[in-house]
Amino acid sequence: MKPSYLIKPALDESYPEIDYGKGVYLFDKDGKQYLDASSGAVTANIGHGVEEIILAMHEQSKKVSFVYRSQFTSEPAERLAQKLADSMPSDLNWSFFVNSGSEATETALKIAIQYWQEQGIKSKTKILSRWISYHGITLGALSMSGHPGRRARFVPLLEEFPSISPPYCYRCPYQSTPPECGYMCASELEAAIKRIGADHIAAFIAEPVIGAAGGAISPPEGYYKTIKRICDENNILFIADEVMTGFGRTGTMLACEQWGVIPDIVALGKGMGAGYAPIAATMASDRVMEPIINGSKIVMSGHTLSANPQSCAAALAVLEYLEKNEIFKNVDSKAVYLKNKLKKLKSQFPFIGEVRGKGLLIGLEFVKVPEARLPFERSVKLTDMLVKAGRDKGILLYPAGAGLDGLSGDAIIISPPLTITKREIDELVSLLKSTFAEAYKILGLPEGNGVEN
Repeated sequence: MKPSYLIKPALDESYPEIDYGKGVYLFDKDGKQYLDASSGAVTANIGHGVEEIILAMHEQSKKVSFVYRSQFTSEPAERLAQKLADSMPSDLNWSFFVNSGSEATETALKIAIQYWQEQGIKSKTKILSRWISYHGITLGALSMSGHPGRRARFVPLLEEFPSISPPYCYRCPYQSTPPECGYMCASELEAAIKRIGADHIAAFIAEPVIGAAGGAISPPEGYYKTIKRICDENNILFIADEVMTGFGRTGTMLACEQWGVIPDIVALGKGMGAGYAPIAATMASDRVMEPIINGSKIVMSGHTLSANPQSCAAALAVLEYLEKNEIFKNVDSKAVYLKNKLKKLKSQFPFIGEVRGKGLLIGLEFVKVPEARLPFERSVKLTDMLVKAGRDKGILLYPAGAGLDGLSGDAIIISPPLTITKREIDELVSLLKSTFAEAYKILGLPEGNGVEN
């Protein structure tokens, strides 16, 4: 066997080689089938091998696959920008196309700071964010991320942007419940603004549903309206990191719409190209763009492959597919069906502490002692165990952080393609049950602990 010089996530790990994908399934070179219960990294929103997308990419490749944005625009980029403007709520009309979610959130940071600079306000340079959050791996995006594990190696290079607690009701630091809690975790933003000074803060960024850092933590009903009110009252922009949650993952174009809140700037990615091409976007409202248009007329960001026509053609085809097939319309019913089945698994496997999330972005957090919500010891590496056991069983799961420190807990995300059928959901749950039973065996948990054979 030839040595591999590909730098993989774990250099000592052996990974199956994928041959092809179709619908919610992937098949490796040995013919083994995997149910993609995580859409890869919450990306393959319409499943694999969709002919319409492949055809659109093929047709574009016959015309041109690359032009440099400083020299040309292209029909796919123009049409995609218009399509997004038509699809987004309110006046979120302006698109800056990039290649990844990390680039999208970092561009959002730059636009937010530039918005104030163009008005002659040079002091507003800080971006506030939450702990237990993840906004990307570039230095600007990582500075905004409250993900201790991913920050650790680079702390000397990072800004101290994470400032407030997440809306983590399962492990509420105030030991309260909404709405009686008064959304104290949201009120922390007000306190942070007062400590730092609103004159120094350009924006606040948050994931509507916390993804990799927290395992689909979804806030209580009034949380985001409180956040938006605080931002507006203090003249601070609100950036929604919808890289994971956008394009129907929660049943609406933006997850923020679920709580009746519209951001000033939004970062998009993942489901935008649905895995068919690398593409992401930062979208800004008319209000945010106005001083830039009337000022320097340049957004100070850019990448060689920004607005790449090949990627734009793929994303445009994905959006048209979502619209034509009314994919968003069935997300809620599928989510209810899947969640109900996962809650039944929770009664069978008590190490499932909580089933949570929004739409088809569902998190499972695991605990050793359910009554006390006590996590497993880190040495157990439960999340890794579940992901590997699942892959062996033929189901792909997405690992996530958990615990108030973002390090001490275990969680996975269930986020299948939005096109999944109820029959395929049944298969997903069956494979998940088999995976959990395997984990119980490895952990040596006592029989008769609620596990059905």
